Amino acid sequence: MFRSVLGTGVLVRTVHSVLTWAVTLVLFLHDTDLWHQDDTEKVFRPLCFVFLVLFSVVLYFVVSLMDPGYVLSDCDERFQLLVTNKESDGMIVENPNLVSLRRCGYCLLKQPMRARHCKSCQHCVRRFDHHCPWIENCVGEKNHPLFILYLCVQLLVLLWAFHLGWSGFLSEATWKEWLKVNVFLLAAFVLICIFTLVVSLLLVSHLYLISCNTTTWEFMSHHRIAYLKHCDSDTNPFDKGIIRNLWSFFCTFGTVAWERMYYRESYATV
Repeated sequence: MFRSVLGTGVLVRTVHSVLTWAVTLVLFLHDTDLWHQDDTEKVFRPLCFVFLVLFSVVLYFVVSLMDPGYVLSDCDERFQLLVTNKESDGMIVENPNLVSLRRCGYCLLKQPMRARHCKSCQHCVRRFDHHCPWIENCVGEKNHPLFILYLCVQLLVLLWAFHLGWSGFLSEATWKEWLKVNVFLLAAFVLICIFTLVVSLLLVSHLYLISCNTTTWEFMSHHRIAYLKHCDSDTNPFDKGIIRNLWSFFCTFGTVAWERMYYRESYATV
């Protein structure tokens, strides 16, 4: 399930961990709202904040190191499908057809529908969304829901940190004195603002795509993907409606045979 910690992403993961705990330490060392509480909450709130930060770091490493849905064999080489064809006399005849899967030119395995080869990971990934350089891993069928959970927790941490950072700035007579007193908090606050913006945009865009049952790769490369070329830009053969899309994304476990859904929807419109 998990890849080696000593992979190429060790530097990225180290930087993430160092920045996370460095910003947390800066917030704790300054006179922020964490300490402006009654005696009964002086310990409770700091502990809650540390727990939330720790939870986000754990989620980060889980999503970063787990298998995103690698295609490891040709076991799903063919799917038996019932394809409906309209005859010239108007009658509908059901013909069983075998649908061949595309063979990857890099790893030489048959690619299930919605899979794509990632050159960084050197694997084909089921329901490929994108390769995320910050986690140094692909976001695919297996880790995408956890990736969304991580973004939600991370955004909550960042918003709380934003409030704490803003509350910790001290007033001084001159800008030079103010900068001298608040330089570390200011640096941490700038980082918090940048990451809050990035995580917010990423979370909103992913939730929109999930509600449409499409991926970042399919959204960006719709015109170049073989099974989407014939569809209009606003048509998605995997879309089952917002509620069902969200339910299947967050509540479906295991491998999904997207070929069956694709051909069932495609030939239902014939």
